[in-house]
Amino acid sequence: MVEKNKKKKHKKENFKKMTIKERLENFFYSDTPTATATKFLLMFVGIGVIACGGAIVPGILKVIEEFGMPKEKAKRYSRKQLSNAFANLKRQKLVEIIKEKDGKMHVKLTNKGRARILEFSIETVQIKKPKKWDGKWRVLMFDIPTKPKIHNQAREALRLKIKELGFFQMQKSAWVCPFECEDEILFVAEVYQVEKYIEILTVEKLLHENILKRKFKL
Repeated sequence: MVEKNKKKKHKKENFKKMTIKERLENFFYSDTPTATATKFLLMFVGIGVIACGGAIVPGILKVIEEFGMPKEKAKRYSRKQLSNAFANLKRQKLVEIIKEKDGKMHVKLTNKGRARILEFSIETVQIKKPKKWDGKWRVLMFDIPTKPKIHNQAREALRLKIKELGFFQMQKSAWVCPFECEDEILFVAEVYQVEKYIEILTVEKLLHENILKRKFKL
């Protein structure tokens, strides 16, 4: 049991370390549309600190061009739009500029910016549907307290996200999905800081699974 908990903890820690950057990179390389220039720029800064030798916006544009994302995405926004977006990020204190002794300037996220990145990265979470179902059910249960207020908000946000991901509500706080989803749900729960209130079970048989099979077209 101890060994099992160690493995689960290790998996969770590795997932937490690598997921944000990978999800942001997937955001740029996939077909996911970008919503606004501000969001696009914030998520790009979130991949890593941007170093600029001179003017900030031209420096950012150069880094974007060198990043290797699809050209249609790189050219989605004009220099003016990105300039306005950068001013917006600074005004909201989501990014900061650090000037080095050699004259180079670095653009990096603030703590507030990192928190916003986490919120945006939730939007990229998807549960992959395998070509063949493994015959197992994933049952998500959570019992998040209503107080303090932030927990109540987190519970509602989690509920909306799992509905968006296609979970079926069996009971008040019990939701079902037929596909592997533990990492995705752990990520969402960690962002909302409610992971200690959730449990994910993998089961091979449910009493009313015929209804679920029809629901998920299995």
